[in-house]
Amino acid sequence: MMIPPLSILVPLYTFLVRIGGVNSYWGTILVLGTGNLPLAIFLYTAFIRSIPVVIDEAGMVDGASPMRIFFRLILPLLKPVTATVIIMTGIGVWNEYALSSYLLTDQSMQTIAPRVASFFAAQSSNLGTGAAAALIAALPVVVAYLFLQRYFIEGMVAGSEK
Repeated sequence: MMIPPLSILVPLYTFLVRIGGVNSYWGTILVLGTGNLPLAIFLYTAFIRSIPVVIDEAGMVDGASPMRIFFRLILPLLKPVTATVIIMTGIGVWNEYALSSYLLTDQSMQTIAPRVASFFAAQSSNLGTGAAAALIAALPVVVAYLFLQRYFIEGMVAGSEK
């Protein structure tokens, strides 16, 4: 989380060239997924630490195995933090411009942010069309947030009080 993604661009690009990940969706997914892992681990760790140990103990008293305790008791409690991770990672990936424009040089492979930027450059005289493109690009993120907003707010404040 402390290292800016563009500071590792040269070795990352060299690595992706060696494994054939430049101009491929799987290479971009690999880079963006691993780049967002620290935030997800941080949020899940903080949330799981706030879950009372009494829940585990109650499951053990009832004779449940550790896997059953996790899947039946702990996993349902992780809905708020999962929604938070999905929203924060999704927005970050959806709006990611720099890495996508370097790793996906083929125009047919580019993600939404570089495509909207190139559309704005092409339609600089027609701001209405450019604004419509930006609105269409932002619409899926806004709709996802509206559906997951309750869980997002719960996940952000979970673990903040003891």
